[in-house]
Amino acid sequence: MLWKRLAWQCAVGSSRLMKRLLDVVVAGLMLLLLSPLLLVTAWLVRRDGGPVFFRQVRVGHGGREFGMLKFRSMVVNAEAALKDLLAKNEKQDGVTFKMRNDPRITPVGRFIRRTSIDELPQLINVLKGEMSLVGPRPPLPREVALYSQEDRRRLLATPGLTCLWQVGERSGKLFEIGDRNQIEFPEQVALDVRYIESQSVLRDLTILLKTVPAVLLGKGGA
Repeated sequence: MLWKRLAWQCAVGSSRLMKRLLDVVVAGLMLLLLSPLLLVTAWLVRRDGGPVFFRQVRVGHGGREFGMLKFRSMVVNAEAALKDLLAKNEKQDGVTFKMRNDPRITPVGRFIRRTSIDELPQLINVLKGEMSLVGPRPPLPREVALYSQEDRRRLLATPGLTCLWQVGERSGKLFEIGDRNQIEFPEQVALDVRYIESQSVLRDLTILLKTVPAVLLGKGGA
């Protein structure tokens, strides 16, 4: 019936509004409180030579591309060097790339990646509405080009800074957070879809709280 449809649309709209409000308030506060850390990190990265920030094209909600920000953790020509390293990809799912002891990572970059400090500039993406605090991690265009129809369900939500498989939730159970890079892509998709189908402000808060110890213990970084 029409009234039921309208009620459902109002409920969905209200949930989205609350999620967006949470994103703006928390991201704004974090940028303010972490500003000393951000400034020190920017100085250290700049000393290494090259730009402070690394802007990479990622795919967001509905397949729209945007520039995701990070503190630069790799050498300046990292993207060009990637082609030579693809043969050494440790991920065998055919979609994502992961390499232990990546030679492109700088000494400063290794630390800020391990502690997830390199991800903090994405709070700006959150304020701009390109990302959310919680949601599927934004893929690269070359990864999306390999997506199946099922994989594309990840694009139904706004991408996030953190997600289920990054905080150690796997098939309804907890696993060692340090093992998150070992999760194969199909399971990442399954966890992301599960989040999309059950997302709420309370669930987002729960995931954010689980993210804190992961970062403090140095297990949340790539």
